[in-house]
Amino acid sequence: MSLLKTALREQNFVCVMEFVPKPSAERFAAMEAILARAHLCGWPMTVAIGDRVGSPLDMSPLDALASFSNPVPALPHFSGKDRERHHLLAQLQRMDAAGLDQLLLLTGDRLPGHEPGQRPVRYLESVAALQVARQACPHWLLGAALNPFKYHEEEGGAQYFKAEKKLAAGADFLTLQLGFDAAKHQEAIHWMRRQASPKPMLACLMSLTHGRATMLDHVAGVTVTPSMRDMLEAETAQSKAFAQARSVDRLALQIIGTKLMGYAGVHLSGVHTLEQLLALETRIEYWQTQVQSLEQWAPAWHASWQMPGLPAVTFHPPQAGWRLDESRVDASFKEKARYHLMHGMHALLFSRRNSLSKAFGWAVRQPLWGTRVGAHVLHTLERSVKRPLVGCDTCGRCRLEDTLYICPETCPKGLANGPCGGTALNRCEFGDRECIHSVKYRTAKAVRQTAVLTERLIPCIEVETRHRSSWPQWFAGQAPQRLSPQPLPRSQPES
Repeated sequence: MSLLKTALREQNFVCVMEFVPKPSAERFAAMEAILARAHLCGWPMTVAIGDRVGSPLDMSPLDALASFSNPVPALPHFSGKDRERHHLLAQLQRMDAAGLDQLLLLTGDRLPGHEPGQRPVRYLESVAALQVARQACPHWLLGAALNPFKYHEEEGGAQYFKAEKKLAAGADFLTLQLGFDAAKHQEAIHWMRRQASPKPMLACLMSLTHGRATMLDHVAGVTVTPSMRDMLEAETAQSKAFAQARSVDRLALQIIGTKLMGYAGVHLSGVHTLEQLLALETRIEYWQTQVQSLEQWAPAWHASWQMPGLPAVTFHPPQAGWRLDESRVDASFKEKARYHLMHGMHALLFSRRNSLSKAFGWAVRQPLWGTRVGAHVLHTLERSVKRPLVGCDTCGRCRLEDTLYICPETCPKGLANGPCGGTALNRCEFGDRECIHSVKYRTAKAVRQTAVLTERLIPCIEVETRHRSSWPQWFAGQAPQRLSPQPLPRSQPES
């Protein structure tokens, strides 16, 4: 059994060290030196290998693992950027052959060079990837991500709705997005405890300096507020050494705080050398003697974000501060009217029960449409009708009924099950539109259909079905044929 699986099962706090693979012998040697210690403050330590963090040309997690001089306990990532089901199956098979049985499945942030309006880039989103991986590898340890650092109701509520789907799809644990808002860390752990079958959660943490805050401007979904930046800048103005020491102190406190909140462990980013690890360990050991409860921890955490002459730091953006269970938003009249109109049209033409629907179904199932020319004509007809209405890109398996008639193909990543973690105050990571999943959330709440967003797990679209009419398959009364991989043969007996 893997180190991480054992720690989570036995409820031992665990440290997962983030490693972004680069073709650098020094980088690999530094991580090996860190992992050789095996523990941080007595907590077991493993490594997570990032996937496509920079570009699709990055070294793969499995190639990175093979580049270490000695075997290391590892949690490989799988990013869905510009990937399909067969890419995931290939990685699962390679991992199984190597004796690996744990994976963190992520949709992935924006692919460099991917601009809306250019060639569509589709992402294998985490919910669908979890379904594929769980079916193929029933006994593996599978993780997914949650970003609770959202400050508008729509984007925050949609994040938690999608997280429910991830649990239903087979996630054994969740890793949070990088964040510094302790109230949001507590919010997420309280949300998990309310689930029917709570799962362990890891908090992604990093020591924050003014330089790193600037770097995080380019990382989607990470919130660094103006007041945080002001304080970090004041620290740097005093001295670089002072700022660095304060950042390590805050990280040590944040680790202790998340442990006291009930997190199963931490996913540490930005620790690249043994020297950095030892400095962190020293501060953790110090604060462990000072703090034994959240009541003792809170004032120490607050003080670590204060500098003389500056106002108190706030972790939410100036224009928003939503917290879970606050519910105020409503869909616009246009959004509600659109839903009811589309729902009525769908019931009329696609219910398979009334006479008009049955007649339409009979018409589109005629043998004519199975010919090459007929299929092209029917595809063109469906696209010409649905594209002006919903932005349809004829994926071949229409999911509008499961997405409140908001087409997933209008999301730049093609996400159907919910948002990625990269939104900012309801704005899409691409910056040119409101996130469609925020619109879905408002609409679902207004028409009392929120269960649609938490219970319907929407599988991925297969490459071979794209740009075909979905109508004949819909009226066949079954889902399109999809690859249904059998569980991979186990290369090693389970211990």
